[in-house]
Amino acid sequence: MSLRNLSVKIKIPKLLENKLKNKKIKKIYLKFEKSLDINENFIVAVSGGPDSLALAFLAKIYSLKNKLIPKFFIVDHKLRKESSKEAKLVQKVLKKYSIKSEILTWKGKRPLKNIQSFARKIRFKLLYEKCDKLKIKNILLGHHSEDLIENFFLRMIRGSGLKGLVSLNKKVKINGKDLFRPLLDQKKEDLIFISSYCFDFFIKDPTNQNQKFKRIKVRKLIKELKIDGLDEDKILMTIKNLKLSNDLVESNVKNNLRKNTFFSVKKHKLFINKFFFDQPYEVTFRSLSESIKLIGQKYYHSRGKKLDKIINDVKGIDSFKRTLGGCIIEKVHQTVILSKES
Repeated sequence: MSLRNLSVKIKIPKLLENKLKNKKIKKIYLKFEKSLDINENFIVAVSGGPDSLALAFLAKIYSLKNKLIPKFFIVDHKLRKESSKEAKLVQKVLKKYSIKSEILTWKGKRPLKNIQSFARKIRFKLLYEKCDKLKIKNILLGHHSEDLIENFFLRMIRGSGLKGLVSLNKKVKINGKDLFRPLLDQKKEDLIFISSYCFDFFIKDPTNQNQKFKRIKVRKLIKELKIDGLDEDKILMTIKNLKLSNDLVESNVKNNLRKNTFFSVKKHKLFINKFFFDQPYEVTFRSLSESIKLIGQKYYHSRGKKLDKIINDVKGIDSFKRTLGGCIIEKVHQTVILSKES
C-alpha cells in the first residue's frame, strides 16, 4: 500500500496525517516500514529524546496501517530531579497526537556508579514486566545508526570478539522477548527532523554532554575521526562486513550443535562427542557457550576465560568434573556430558 493511499484506506488522526505528507518523512517512514515488518502487537519504549519520539510517530503510523495495537511506555528512572516533570510533558505531547502512553516509574535507591548501565537494566525490567502482564512479546527500541557505531567502538575498547563487536542487531530475542531496532539504518539527524517537525519538541538529556561517561567520550572520538576522513558510511561498511563474517561463524555453530550433540529428554542431559571440539576455536567456543546456557538455563553466557579453560581441559585431560553457568560438566572417556546443577 502506498503512502498516497494510506489516508484513504485507514483513518489516521489529522495531525499525524498532515505530518506524513512531508516528502522527507514519507521517505523515512517507508524505510522504517521495510525494516520493521511485524504483524503482532508491540510495546514502544519512549524516553522523550528525538530518537524515541521519532520512533513513537513512525510506530503509531505503522500500527494504524497494519491494524495493530501498540502500547507506548515512558520510563521515569528518577535518576535526575527533572525526570518526572519531563515524563509528564512527553506524555502530554504524545497525547496531542493521539498517542496514548503510560509512565513507568522506578522506585528504589539511586546508584552511586555505573548509572547509565543501571538505567538500562531498570528500563528493561519495567518493560519486561509490562510485556508479561499484557502478554506482548515484542518491544521496539529507538537505537539508530550512530548508536550502532558507538556500540562498535565501546565493544572494541572492552576487547570484545567478533560477536561482541556486531552485537547490536535489528532483532534479538532476550528472556523470551523480541527486541526490535527498526531505526538502525536511520540517521540521527533524520530522527531529530521528525521530532522537530512533527512534535516541535524533544528532551535534551544533560548527561549527553557529561564527559565522565565513556559513551560520551567515544562520541567525541568518532567526531574527531570523521574530521580526519573516517566517516560514518565507512565505519558502517566495516560493521556490515564483520556481520557477514559473524553470520558464517553462527551457521557453523548451528551445524556443530546439530551434528555433534545429543540431548536426552529423559535424563535432561546433553551429550557432546569428540568431533564437537575439532572445529575452529571460535566455533567450538560459541557452541559450548550456547550449550552451557541452554542446560544451565541462565540469562547470560559464561565468562570467556572459564570457557577457555574447560575447552583446554577437554583436550588435555582424560576425565574431569567441573561446574560452570549452572551446569555440571563431566568428561567421561571421549564424551562430555552437561547436566543442570541442582
